Parts: sequence; structure tokens; C-alpha cells
Amino acid sequence: MQYRTLGKSDCEVSVLGFGCMRLPMLDSTRAVDRFDPNKAIDEEEATRMIHYAIDHGINYFDTAYVYHGGKSETLLGKALKAHRDGVMIATKLPTWLAQTPDDFDRFLDEQLKKLETEYIDLYLLHGLNRAVWQKMMEMDVLGFLDKILSDGRVRYAGFSFHDDVKIFKEIIDSYQWTFCQIQYNYFDENYQAGREGIEYAAAKGIGVVVMEPLRGGKLTDKMPEEIQALWDSAETRRTPAEWALRWVWDHEEVSIALSGMSTMSQLMENIKIAEDAYTGSLSEKELKLIGKVRASYRRMLKIDCTGCAYCMPCPSGVNVPLNLSLYNDMFMFKDSEVNVLLYNHMLSSEQRASNCSECGECEDQCPQHIEIREELKNVHKRLGQTGG
Repeated sequence: MQYRTLGKSDCEVSVLGFGCMRLPMLDSTRAVDRFDPNKAIDEEEATRMIHYAIDHGINYFDTAYVYHGGKSETLLGKALKAHRDGVMIATKLPTWLAQTPDDFDRFLDEQLKKLETEYIDLYLLHGLNRAVWQKMMEMDVLGFLDKILSDGRVRYAGFSFHDDVKIFKEIIDSYQWTFCQIQYNYFDENYQAGREGIEYAAAKGIGVVVMEPLRGGKLTDKMPEEIQALWDSAETRRTPAEWALRWVWDHEEVSIALSGMSTMSQLMENIKIAEDAYTGSLSEKELKLIGKVRASYRRMLKIDCTGCAYCMPCPSGVNVPLNLSLYNDMFMFKDSEVNVLLYNHMLSSEQRASNCSECGECEDQCPQHIEIREELKNVHKRLGQTGG
């Protein structure tokens, strides 16, 4: 296993982090069920995987208050109890559930009990975007972070992020963060914080943890024939997972790639890839091939949205680029279930396509001349609770 330093901290972290949002379940494999408290984790298999990960050098385990309907933290706490001194636990404050500043302490103390630990190594503000960040600032969340770092309940503070690079930089500049967590993969190179964001964070000594390096499995499952043909044309044969992970680890700014592994075979494959996926190990020819794969996926776009965000901010609060991106994903990756989940659970009611007032301001600003109002109707029809 390779290790990299997490920003300016003294943490030496395994380049492969174990994400605990997709633990094996007893009675389901559906993405939506990972947030259902009535669905049970396969505790025996999940524990076996976690212990195998530790034995093979993984020392970074990432969970959150809401994963697996609140059961992920509890399972992880049990599995890591005998290994606590040799691992790092990252979990997250459920920002959208906090209604008063007192909730911050309540959630953290509950998480410490569930994780069976006296301290959390790395604590994140979960899912920051412009609206959530404003809410957190009004509730003095930075004062809370100062307190828990001082009293020892938390060693390092960070945040996970879902919005544009402008607000990302604003958040980066607002506090002495140790690390940030963003979505980044070869398809999403310029999505949300993107390459510009990771370079900005790294230049300030802030560690970069990458989530969704395989885009929730979309870059490895249900492979379109034209994409597989491109991978098959490479001189060095690799699985789609290996291409995607190597691309992320090729960036010197990245400290960790988190992978939500649901099976032992996925875990074993990713550990093997991590052994020699060094920074700068991909050749120029290989990087060009990955660029061809990206371009091929983009030709499958249903809506020609580049994510430039000129349509933002929406007067009604709709997150136009994210709605269109989720809709496009259905056609590129042939997977509606995950996108229905994200639309209905990641976006607030204000941000969803259904909140469009049809004022047309977004269309006036769109460089691609997309008929956004009509497309947002299509989005909600396909991704709303009765859609998909």
C-alpha cells in the first residue's frame, strides 16, 4: 500500500480509503436502500472486509451519520474497536439536520458513542453547497470547530462539497482546514470544484480526499460497447476500475481516493491497483486514451450542458447544472436508480427542477442556448419520486 501526507497535517494516509456508504447488505443491492434504516448491513461480511483492508495497509475509513440509515457508524465502531490506534476514522456532521447550534454537539457526542471512540480523527461538515454554507455560518459552525479541536473530540477538521468552484474557494479561504473532500474522476475533471479546485486547495496546503473516483461504479458497470472498445485498444490491458483509479492517483494533489466497496473482490482489486499507481505513472498516450473515453461518454449527453453555471444563481433557488447533470447521467451510464436517489435526497426541495418558476432568466444567460425550462420539466418527470 502506498501512503501520502494529508495536506499540512502529520497524517500519513493510505492512498486507498475505505468508504462505508456502500457496505454489503443482507437483503438488497439497491443504492436507495443504503439510506433506509430498515435495511440490514451484512455485518459478518462487512467486518471481514474491513479487517482484510487493515491487514493490507488501509488506514483511512470514511463514514457519515446518515449512511445505511445510521447503521454505518455503529458497524464501523465495532469492527475497528480492536484496531483503533492503527487507523483513522472520518465521519461527518449532518449539516442539513442541524436546526440550532446545540445540535452540533448532540450529533458529535452521538457519533462518538456509535463509533466507540473518545475522539474522531477527521470530522467533516457534510455536503456543503452555497445554501448550506450560509446556514452553517449563521449558526457559527466555525466556532464549533474551534471548540471540538480544542477539547480533543476531533483531531482535524474538513468538509465535503457539492457546488461550483467559486463557492469552493470561498469556503477554502474561510478557515484553517486540514482537508477537503470532493467528487473527482476522469469524467468529472471540471465538474463542481474540479481540477481548478484541487489545485487551489493543494496550493494552500489543504489535503484533498477524492470521493466517487469510479463515479459510484458508473465508470465500471454496464460498460457501453464503444467505451469498452477504446479500453481494449490500449497497449496495456487494464480493467475500467484500474484506469479510473490510476487517473485519480496520477494527480500529486490527491492524498486519498475513497472507494465504496461492496464486495471482497472489489476490495482486493482496488488494493492491488493501489500498490503501484504512482503520481505521474500514466504515459501521455494513456492520458490521451482516457481523454478519448471521456469525449465518447460526452457524445452520449442528452442535454448539451457544459456545467458553466452562467444560468446561476436561479431566482427560485433551482440548481440548474446539477439537475441537468443528473438527467444526463441516466442516458450516459444507463442507471436511473442512483440518479433518482440523488435528485430526491441530495437536492433540497428548493433546488429541484420542480421548483422552477419558468421566469426564463437562465435561458437568457445560457451560452449553449438550451431550452432550460422545458428540460427541467423533463428532469422532474424522470427523476421525481414517481419518475425513473
